[in-house]
Amino acid sequence: MISSFCRRHSLLSLLGITITIFLSSCTTGQNQQNTTKVVTTFLPIYMFTKAVIGESGEIEILIPPGADPHEYQATPENARTLAEANVLVKNGLGLEEFLEKLVGAAGNSQLQEINASQNIEPLEADDHDHNHDHDHNHDHDHNHGHSHAEGNPHVWLDPVLAQQQVKNIRDGLVKTDPNNAATYQANADIYLKKLQALDQEFKSRLTPFQGCKFIAFHDAYPYLAKRYNLQQIAVVELPQDNITPGNIQRVINAVNEYQVKGLLAETGFNDSRMQQISKDIGLPVKMLDPINSGSLDPEHYFTAMRNNLKSLEEVCQ
Repeated sequence: MISSFCRRHSLLSLLGITITIFLSSCTTGQNQQNTTKVVTTFLPIYMFTKAVIGESGEIEILIPPGADPHEYQATPENARTLAEANVLVKNGLGLEEFLEKLVGAAGNSQLQEINASQNIEPLEADDHDHNHDHDHNHDHDHNHGHSHAEGNPHVWLDPVLAQQQVKNIRDGLVKTDPNNAATYQANADIYLKKLQALDQEFKSRLTPFQGCKFIAFHDAYPYLAKRYNLQQIAVVELPQDNITPGNIQRVINAVNEYQVKGLLAETGFNDSRMQQISKDIGLPVKMLDPINSGSLDPEHYFTAMRNNLKSLEEVCQ
């Protein structure tokens, strides 16, 4: 609404051009207030939310692509961003541990939160793999051996659960910003159709590899494995940088015990060391992308997931 101050001045028609300028600046303020300002936590949630919003709102990301959401330390800049936001979209399931304190620090009583994992039943460690081989010399709270009290949070890596997340985001945005409901619904429909097609692609291409066993180095893929009847048989946690002979021995032990087809490492792991492990063990090491890094374009999700599909096919052959 244009303020009474603006209206009062609009009556002073003798001031002609001055009024026009003044009114236009008031109206601009009004438009800015009508734009929903949405903040998302990390890359997959940003991509899903951006796909639903399209061009109809402002959107920002808290955790820069490439940073690990498990370990993220919030900044004063993050608190300022949330203080000015209308909506916060998170993955949930305990992934963004920094968030509660940050929301408190932002002090924005009007902030609406959307939990993208609402009504998604999380998998527990025992539900999906047979062995958790931890590196006891490493501090788990600061590496990929991060335990999650609310279950495994990596639901975005399952194209079917990704659809549920997009629907949750769509419904949350429609509720918080009903003026743009038609846009959100139309945009979500387009993205959901692409996710359905991706799911069909995974199904058809992985059908020949039912029951394929793999070892991962980060417990990020149980939903993906469960969806397409693969088996993430063990998680052997490795430090990011200095992989020791002891670490390699633990991988060899797991390979011998479970007779897996191959190893799936994360993009960003030290390639030369992975190749060395592959050579020592005589099994392929392929890369799986947890999609913590990369382009902000919502289409990047499909590129990354199709690369993951290719890695799964190669490791299961």
